[in-house]
Amino acid sequence: MIEQRGSTGEQGAADLARRLRAADTGGWTPDGMRAVADRLGWTWDGTPDRPVLLTGRPSGAARLRPVGTGEERYVDGESYVELAVPLASAAPDAAAQAAAFRAAREELTTALGTPSVLGSYGDMGPFYDSGPLWGAPFVRWRGRPDTLELRAGTSGPELVLRPTDPAENWFWRQGTGEEHSLSGFFGGNRDRANAGLGFPGGWTARSWETVTRSLGDFLGALPAEATALGIGFGMPFYGRTGSGAPLLFDVACGERLAIGCFAPDGVDPAALGWGTVAEHPGTASVWSDDDPVWRVDAGGPGEPKGRALAELLVATARAAGVREPAGLVIGGEAEYVDGYHVRYYGLGLPTG
Repeated sequence: MIEQRGSTGEQGAADLARRLRAADTGGWTPDGMRAVADRLGWTWDGTPDRPVLLTGRPSGAARLRPVGTGEERYVDGESYVELAVPLASAAPDAAAQAAAFRAAREELTTALGTPSVLGSYGDMGPFYDSGPLWGAPFVRWRGRPDTLELRAGTSGPELVLRPTDPAENWFWRQGTGEEHSLSGFFGGNRDRANAGLGFPGGWTARSWETVTRSLGDFLGALPAEATALGIGFGMPFYGRTGSGAPLLFDVACGERLAIGCFAPDGVDPAALGWGTVAEHPGTASVWSDDDPVWRVDAGGPGEPKGRALAELLVATARAAGVREPAGLVIGGEAEYVDGYHVRYYGLGLPTG
Protein backbone atom coordinates (compact mmCIF):
# COMPACT_ATOMS: atom_id res chain seq x y z
CA MET A 1 0.00 0.00 0.00
CA ILE A 2 0.95 3.67 -0.33
CA GLU A 3 2.78 4.77 2.79
CA GLN A 4 3.10 8.54 2.43
CA ARG A 5 0.71 10.61 4.57
CA GLY A 6 -0.17 14.24 4.86
CA SER A 7 -1.55 16.99 2.68
CA THR A 8 -1.48 16.53 -1.07
CA GLY A 9 -2.19 20.20 -1.82
CA GLU A 10 1.18 20.67 -3.56
CA GLN A 11 1.29 17.20 -5.12
CA GLY A 12 1.66 17.13 -8.88
CA ALA A 13 -0.33 14.93 -11.21
CA ALA A 14 2.61 12.60 -11.85
CA ASP A 15 3.28 11.95 -8.16
CA LEU A 16 -0.41 11.40 -7.47
CA ALA A 17 -0.63 8.98 -10.41
CA ARG A 18 2.29 6.94 -9.13
CA ARG A 19 0.77 6.71 -5.66
CA LEU A 20 -2.62 5.68 -7.02
CA ARG A 21 -1.07 2.98 -9.20
CA ALA A 22 0.78 1.64 -6.17
CA ALA A 23 -2.34 1.55 -3.99
CA ASP A 24 -3.72 -1.74 -2.69
CA THR A 25 -7.44 -1.13 -3.14
CA GLY A 26 -8.40 -4.24 -1.19
CA GLY A 27 -10.99 -5.48 -3.68
CA TRP A 28 -12.73 -2.09 -3.76
CA THR A 29 -14.56 -2.77 -0.51
CA PRO A 30 -15.39 -0.03 2.03
CA ASP A 31 -12.59 -1.16 4.31
CA GLY A 32 -10.13 -1.33 1.46
CA MET A 33 -10.94 2.15 0.20
CA ARG A 34 -10.91 3.68 3.67
CA ALA A 35 -7.41 2.28 4.07
CA VAL A 36 -6.38 3.83 0.74
CA ALA A 37 -7.79 7.20 1.83
CA ASP A 38 -6.04 6.98 5.18
CA ARG A 39 -2.65 6.19 3.66
CA LEU A 40 -3.05 9.05 1.19
CA GLY A 41 -3.79 11.41 4.07
CA TRP A 42 -7.31 12.07 2.79
CA THR A 43 -10.43 12.50 4.94
CA TRP A 44 -13.56 10.42 4.31
CA ASP A 45 -16.68 12.58 3.96
CA GLY A 46 -20.00 12.75 2.14
CA THR A 47 -22.84 10.26 2.39
CA PRO A 48 -22.83 6.45 2.23
CA ASP A 49 -24.30 6.49 -1.28
CA ARG A 50 -22.00 9.27 -2.53
CA PRO A 51 -18.78 9.35 -0.51
CA VAL A 52 -16.18 12.05 -1.17
CA LEU A 53 -12.57 12.19 -0.06
CA LEU A 54 -11.16 15.53 1.06
CA THR A 55 -7.72 15.58 -0.52
CA GLY A 56 -6.40 19.04 0.30
CA ARG A 57 -5.82 19.57 -3.40
CA PRO A 58 -6.77 22.99 -4.83
CA SER A 59 -8.72 21.26 -7.59
CA GLY A 60 -11.19 19.77 -5.11
CA ALA A 61 -12.33 16.58 -3.44
CA ALA A 62 -12.06 13.08 -4.87
CA ARG A 63 -15.22 11.06 -5.50
CA LEU A 64 -15.90 7.38 -5.00
CA ARG A 65 -18.56 5.85 -7.21
CA PRO A 66 -20.52 3.14 -5.37
CA VAL A 67 -22.05 0.21 -7.20
CA GLY A 68 -25.66 1.06 -8.02
CA THR A 69 -28.34 -0.30 -10.31
CA GLY A 70 -26.42 0.83 -13.41
CA GLU A 71 -23.23 -0.92 -12.33
CA GLU A 72 -24.27 -4.02 -10.40
CA ARG A 73 -24.47 -6.45 -13.34
CA TYR A 74 -20.87 -5.70 -14.30
CA VAL A 75 -19.12 -6.19 -10.93
CA ASP A 76 -17.86 -9.19 -9.01
CA GLY A 77 -17.77 -8.31 -5.34
CA GLU A 78 -16.67 -4.69 -5.65
CA SER A 79 -18.51 -1.98 -3.69
CA TYR A 80 -17.08 0.84 -5.80
CA VAL A 81 -16.23 1.11 -9.49
CA GLU A 82 -13.99 4.20 -9.52
CA LEU A 83 -12.12 6.82 -7.56
CA ALA A 84 -12.00 10.11 -9.48
CA VAL A 85 -9.62 12.93 -8.54
CA PRO A 86 -9.94 16.34 -10.26
CA LEU A 87 -6.53 17.54 -11.47
CA ALA A 88 -7.27 21.04 -12.73
CA SER A 89 -10.02 23.44 -13.70
CA ALA A 90 -10.12 25.28 -17.00
CA ALA A 91 -12.40 27.71 -18.79
CA PRO A 92 -15.42 25.93 -20.28
CA ASP A 93 -14.52 26.51 -23.95
CA ALA A 94 -13.22 23.60 -25.98
CA ALA A 95 -9.77 25.09 -26.61
CA ALA A 96 -9.08 25.65 -22.91
CA GLN A 97 -10.38 22.24 -21.89
CA ALA A 98 -8.37 20.48 -24.59
CA ALA A 99 -5.21 22.35 -23.57
CA ALA A 100 -5.67 21.43 -19.90
CA PHE A 101 -6.17 17.78 -20.78
CA ARG A 102 -3.15 17.77 -23.07
CA ALA A 103 -0.92 19.30 -20.37
CA ALA A 104 -2.00 16.62 -17.88
CA ARG A 105 -1.54 13.86 -20.45
CA GLU A 106 1.97 15.01 -21.30
CA GLU A 107 2.98 15.13 -17.63
CA LEU A 108 1.56 11.68 -16.95
CA THR A 109 3.09 10.16 -20.08
CA THR A 110 6.51 11.43 -19.08
CA ALA A 111 6.07 9.83 -15.65
CA LEU A 112 4.26 6.60 -16.54
CA GLY A 113 5.13 5.91 -20.17
CA THR A 114 2.87 5.75 -23.22
CA PRO A 115 -0.78 4.95 -22.35
CA SER A 116 -1.85 1.49 -23.47
CA VAL A 117 -5.34 2.67 -24.46
CA LEU A 118 -6.80 5.91 -25.76
CA GLY A 119 -10.08 7.06 -27.18
CA SER A 120 -13.21 9.12 -26.74
CA TYR A 121 -16.33 8.12 -24.89
CA GLY A 122 -18.50 10.21 -27.20
CA ASP A 123 -21.82 10.90 -25.53
CA MET A 124 -21.91 7.70 -23.47
CA GLY A 125 -19.26 6.71 -20.96
CA PRO A 126 -19.03 3.65 -18.69
CA PHE A 127 -22.30 2.73 -16.99
CA TYR A 128 -24.16 5.17 -19.30
CA ASP A 129 -22.62 8.41 -17.99
CA SER A 130 -22.68 11.39 -20.34
CA GLY A 131 -19.47 13.22 -21.19
CA PRO A 132 -18.59 16.92 -21.59
CA LEU A 133 -20.05 18.65 -24.64
CA TRP A 134 -16.64 19.79 -25.93
CA GLY A 135 -15.37 16.20 -26.19
CA ALA A 136 -14.81 13.13 -24.03
CA PRO A 137 -11.19 12.00 -24.57
CA PHE A 138 -9.41 9.54 -22.31
CA VAL A 139 -6.07 7.78 -22.04
CA ARG A 140 -5.58 4.68 -19.95
CA TRP A 141 -2.74 2.79 -18.33
CA ARG A 142 -4.38 -0.61 -18.17
CA GLY A 143 -3.38 -2.95 -15.37
CA ARG A 144 -4.42 -5.83 -13.16
CA PRO A 145 -6.39 -5.69 -10.96
CA ASP A 146 -6.74 -1.90 -11.38
CA THR A 147 -6.44 0.59 -14.22
CA LEU A 148 -5.45 4.27 -14.11
CA GLU A 149 -7.15 6.66 -16.51
CA LEU A 150 -7.01 10.33 -17.41
CA ARG A 151 -10.38 11.50 -18.68
CA ALA A 152 -12.22 14.72 -19.46
CA GLY A 153 -14.29 15.81 -16.47
CA THR A 154 -17.02 18.41 -16.14
CA SER A 155 -14.62 21.29 -15.39
CA GLY A 156 -11.22 19.84 -16.32
CA PRO A 157 -9.13 16.67 -16.52
CA GLU A 158 -9.64 13.98 -13.88
CA LEU A 159 -7.38 11.14 -12.79
CA VAL A 160 -9.43 7.99 -12.27
CA LEU A 161 -8.44 4.75 -10.57
CA ARG A 162 -10.84 1.89 -11.17
CA PRO A 163 -11.03 -1.89 -10.98
CA THR A 164 -10.24 -3.07 -14.49
CA ASP A 165 -13.00 -5.61 -15.05
CA PRO A 166 -16.30 -3.74 -14.38
CA ALA A 167 -15.80 -0.95 -16.95
CA GLU A 168 -14.42 -3.40 -19.52
CA ASN A 169 -17.36 -5.74 -18.93
CA TRP A 170 -19.73 -2.82 -19.48
CA PHE A 171 -17.98 -1.84 -22.71
CA TRP A 172 -17.97 -5.38 -24.07
CA ARG A 173 -21.67 -5.89 -23.43
CA GLN A 174 -22.68 -2.75 -25.32
CA GLY A 175 -21.76 -4.36 -28.65
CA THR A 176 -25.35 -5.39 -29.28
CA GLY A 177 -25.69 -4.12 -32.84
CA GLU A 178 -28.46 -1.66 -31.95
CA GLU A 179 -28.06 1.84 -33.35
CA HIS A 180 -26.01 4.11 -31.06
CA SER A 181 -25.27 1.22 -28.66
CA LEU A 182 -21.68 2.50 -28.52
CA SER A 183 -20.28 5.96 -29.13
CA GLY A 184 -16.90 7.59 -29.60
CA PHE A 185 -13.79 5.68 -30.64
CA PHE A 186 -11.45 3.26 -28.87
CA GLY A 187 -7.86 2.26 -29.56
CA GLY A 188 -5.26 -0.01 -27.99
CA ASN A 189 -1.57 -0.42 -28.75
CA ARG A 190 0.72 -3.46 -28.53
CA ASP A 191 1.62 -2.93 -24.89
CA ARG A 192 1.71 -6.19 -22.95
CA ALA A 193 -0.72 -4.60 -20.50
CA ASN A 194 -3.40 -5.06 -23.18
CA ALA A 195 -3.23 -8.86 -23.11
CA GLY A 196 -6.81 -10.09 -23.03
CA LEU A 197 -8.26 -6.71 -23.99
CA GLY A 198 -11.41 -7.22 -26.03
CA PHE A 199 -12.98 -5.11 -28.76
CA PRO A 200 -16.78 -5.44 -28.75
CA GLY A 201 -18.85 -5.70 -31.89
CA GLY A 202 -20.14 -2.47 -33.37
CA TRP A 203 -23.43 -1.35 -34.87
CA THR A 204 -24.56 -0.34 -38.33
CA ALA A 205 -26.38 2.87 -39.22
CA ARG A 206 -29.72 2.09 -40.86
CA SER A 207 -30.69 5.53 -42.14
CA TRP A 208 -29.01 8.63 -43.50
CA GLU A 209 -30.39 10.59 -40.56
CA THR A 210 -28.50 8.27 -38.23
CA VAL A 211 -25.31 8.83 -40.25
CA THR A 212 -25.84 12.58 -40.13
CA ARG A 213 -26.23 12.56 -36.38
CA SER A 214 -23.30 10.25 -35.64
CA LEU A 215 -20.95 11.88 -38.16
CA GLY A 216 -21.91 15.34 -36.90
CA ASP A 217 -21.14 14.42 -33.30
CA PHE A 218 -17.80 12.92 -34.35
CA LEU A 219 -16.62 15.80 -36.54
CA GLY A 220 -17.78 18.52 -34.17
CA ALA A 221 -15.55 17.27 -31.34
CA LEU A 222 -12.66 15.87 -33.38
CA PRO A 223 -10.20 18.83 -33.33
CA ALA A 224 -10.60 19.27 -29.57
CA GLU A 225 -10.16 15.55 -28.93
CA ALA A 226 -7.19 15.25 -31.29
CA THR A 227 -5.55 18.23 -29.58
CA ALA A 228 -6.19 16.78 -26.13
CA LEU A 229 -4.87 13.35 -27.09
CA GLY A 230 -1.92 14.71 -29.07
CA ILE A 231 -2.68 12.61 -32.14
CA GLY A 232 -3.61 13.20 -35.77
CA PHE A 233 -6.31 11.52 -37.85
CA GLY A 234 -6.19 10.72 -41.54
CA MET A 235 -9.49 9.16 -42.59
CA PRO A 236 -10.42 8.38 -46.19
CA PHE A 237 -14.08 7.66 -46.91
CA TYR A 238 -15.07 5.60 -49.95
CA GLY A 239 -18.47 5.35 -51.58
CA ARG A 240 -19.87 2.13 -52.98
CA THR A 241 -21.68 3.02 -56.17
CA GLY A 242 -22.69 1.10 -59.25
CA SER A 243 -19.25 1.78 -60.71
CA GLY A 244 -17.09 0.63 -57.78
CA ALA A 245 -16.02 2.27 -54.54
CA PRO A 246 -14.11 5.45 -55.37
CA LEU A 247 -12.53 7.74 -52.80
CA LEU A 248 -15.03 10.46 -51.88
CA PHE A 249 -13.59 12.29 -48.87
CA ASP A 250 -10.34 12.73 -46.99
CA VAL A 251 -10.78 13.82 -43.36
CA ALA A 252 -7.54 15.22 -41.92
CA CYS A 253 -7.48 16.39 -38.33
CA GLY A 254 -4.80 17.44 -35.89
CA GLU A 255 -5.36 20.72 -34.10
CA ARG A 256 -7.61 21.76 -37.02
CA LEU A 257 -10.11 19.82 -39.11
CA ALA A 258 -9.94 19.86 -42.91
CA ILE A 259 -12.05 17.76 -45.28
CA GLY A 260 -11.28 17.19 -48.93
CA CYS A 261 -13.82 16.06 -51.53
CA PHE A 262 -13.11 13.93 -54.60
CA ALA A 263 -16.43 14.35 -56.36
CA PRO A 264 -17.06 12.17 -59.42
CA ASP A 265 -18.18 13.58 -62.74
CA GLY A 266 -21.79 14.68 -62.69
CA VAL A 267 -21.65 16.08 -59.15
CA ASP A 268 -21.44 19.86 -58.60
CA PRO A 269 -19.44 20.32 -55.37
CA ALA A 270 -19.73 24.10 -55.40
CA ALA A 271 -23.53 23.88 -55.47
CA LEU A 272 -23.43 21.49 -52.52
CA GLY A 273 -21.25 23.85 -50.45
CA TRP A 274 -17.62 22.83 -51.08
CA GLY A 275 -14.94 25.49 -51.59
CA THR A 276 -11.48 25.64 -53.11
CA VAL A 277 -8.06 26.40 -51.66
CA ALA A 278 -8.65 30.08 -52.48
CA GLU A 279 -11.64 30.06 -50.15
CA HIS A 280 -9.96 27.83 -47.56
CA PRO A 281 -6.26 28.81 -47.68
CA GLY A 282 -5.54 27.04 -44.40
CA THR A 283 -5.96 23.71 -46.18
CA ALA A 284 -2.85 24.37 -48.31
CA SER A 285 -0.76 22.93 -45.48
CA VAL A 286 -2.75 19.68 -45.72
CA TRP A 287 -3.02 19.16 -49.49
CA SER A 288 -1.47 20.67 -52.59
CA ASP A 289 -3.27 23.49 -54.37
CA ASP A 290 -5.16 21.29 -56.81
CA ASP A 291 -5.66 17.86 -55.22
CA PRO A 292 -8.32 17.68 -54.00
CA VAL A 293 -9.87 20.65 -55.76
CA TRP A 294 -12.82 20.79 -53.35
CA ARG A 295 -12.34 21.20 -49.63
CA VAL A 296 -13.49 22.73 -46.35
CA ASP A 297 -11.46 24.19 -43.47
CA ALA A 298 -13.68 23.41 -40.47
CA GLY A 299 -11.45 25.01 -37.81
CA GLY A 300 -9.90 24.12 -34.50
CA PRO A 301 -11.25 23.04 -31.11
CA GLY A 302 -14.85 24.10 -30.64
CA GLU A 303 -15.15 25.60 -34.13
CA PRO A 304 -16.48 22.85 -36.46
CA LYS A 305 -20.22 22.91 -37.15
CA GLY A 306 -20.63 19.16 -36.90
CA ARG A 307 -24.20 18.87 -38.11
CA ALA A 308 -23.62 21.09 -41.15
CA LEU A 309 -20.45 19.19 -42.09
CA ALA A 310 -22.26 15.87 -41.78
CA GLU A 311 -25.11 17.12 -43.95
CA LEU A 312 -22.57 18.22 -46.58
CA LEU A 313 -20.86 14.81 -46.63
CA VAL A 314 -24.13 12.88 -46.74
CA ALA A 315 -25.55 15.04 -49.53
CA THR A 316 -22.35 14.62 -51.54
CA ALA A 317 -22.24 10.86 -51.02
CA ARG A 318 -25.85 10.49 -52.13
CA ALA A 319 -25.27 12.72 -55.17
CA ALA A 320 -22.30 10.51 -56.07
CA GLY A 321 -24.55 7.44 -56.12
CA VAL A 322 -24.12 5.95 -52.65
CA ARG A 323 -27.56 4.43 -52.09
CA GLU A 324 -27.47 3.42 -48.44
CA PRO A 325 -25.43 4.13 -45.28
CA ALA A 326 -23.59 0.81 -45.54
CA GLY A 327 -22.16 2.09 -48.84
CA LEU A 328 -20.18 4.85 -47.09
CA VAL A 329 -16.99 3.08 -45.99
CA ILE A 330 -14.16 4.24 -43.74
CA GLY A 331 -10.80 3.31 -45.25
CA GLY A 332 -9.00 0.65 -43.25
CA GLU A 333 -5.89 2.81 -42.95
CA ALA A 334 -7.87 5.14 -40.65
CA GLU A 335 -7.75 2.45 -37.97
CA TYR A 336 -4.00 2.93 -37.42
CA VAL A 337 -3.30 6.10 -35.45
CA ASP A 338 0.13 6.76 -33.91
CA GLY A 339 0.68 3.13 -32.94
CA TYR A 340 -2.90 2.47 -31.83
CA HIS A 341 -5.49 0.27 -33.53
CA VAL A 342 -8.59 2.46 -33.40
CA ARG A 343 -12.21 1.50 -33.99
CA TYR A 344 -14.78 4.20 -34.66
CA TYR A 345 -17.74 2.81 -32.78
CA GLY A 346 -19.79 5.98 -32.77
CA LEU A 347 -20.03 6.31 -36.55
CA GLY A 348 -21.95 3.11 -37.29
CA LEU A 349 -20.17 2.82 -40.66
CA PRO A 350 -18.29 -0.15 -42.12
CA THR A 351 -14.51 -0.16 -42.42
CA GLY A 352 -12.78 -1.69 -45.37
